[in-house]
Amino acid sequence: MVFMEGTESEITADLIAELLRDQHPDLADLPLTFGAHGWDNQLWRLGDDLAVRLPWATGDAGDLLLKEYTLLPAIAPRLPLEVPVPQRLGEPSERFPRPWIVTTWVAGEPADRTPATRGNKAADTLAAFLASLHKPAPTDVPAGRNGRGGSLADISEGFAHFFNEAIDRGLIADPDAVHQVWEDALAAPDWTGPPLWLHGDLHPANLLTRDGNFCGVVDFGDMCAGDPACDLAACWILLPDGVIDRFYQTYSSAVDAATLRRARGWALIKALACLIIGDNGVHGRPGGKATWGPPAEASLQRLIADQS
Repeated sequence: MVFMEGTESEITADLIAELLRDQHPDLADLPLTFGAHGWDNQLWRLGDDLAVRLPWATGDAGDLLLKEYTLLPAIAPRLPLEVPVPQRLGEPSERFPRPWIVTTWVAGEPADRTPATRGNKAADTLAAFLASLHKPAPTDVPAGRNGRGGSLADISEGFAHFFNEAIDRGLIADPDAVHQVWEDALAAPDWTGPPLWLHGDLHPANLLTRDGNFCGVVDFGDMCAGDPACDLAACWILLPDGVIDRFYQTYSSAVDAATLRRARGWALIKALACLIIGDNGVHGRPGGKATWGPPAEASLQRLIADQS
């Protein structure tokens, strides 16, 4: 089986059963049910309580799974929401030449399909999760992929790419207003505190909901350490209108104005990326991921309105 970045490789229940039988035979007879095609990995439910995650499209997906397998178990116990705690590692083999993992199963509906609707409760839940996660990290925690957790200045080219592509696709109604949000965030002072643990990729497909509130967080492959503004941006794309101030107050009454401004910049680049991915046919994925578009559009509207 050949894996190439940007291509899909066939993964079946029979293949996963063979992999389990080879490396984790005590799990091989548990029932397998397809769960989802993620951006990097496929998710299959294994029995009632476990899941199997296997790289299927992007070139570095296996490395992200290895990072998750290494880092997440030490942090998971302090987090107030359910997360997919790695249980077993699958080694590359002739059957499947990339690493894969077995984790705990996290129940819930992805927020890109079933968004949080209980505004105050969801704001408090998201803030409590991030406050628990954002603790000083060891010095050997890897840097974030694509500049996550670093300075906004370091990702200016990435912003320009997404901004221009969104304009070319006709996805931005008021480019000047969007650019004004970015310029204000870019002018904010950089983070001077210690590098904090970050999830690194909080967008609607990576948060799970139940009964209008968040119940789980998945896909920790982009875990890193750095500026908390990278994660605090999530409130703009995950929460309903009218609860952003409550989110920040619950997270920390001491959060400073510069961090809030940088968070808006991170929210902007996340919204632009999701808007493009939600558009038809991005990066060779027929149909894109249409459910990513509406929350991204709502995020842009909130950010522009807040800047006015």
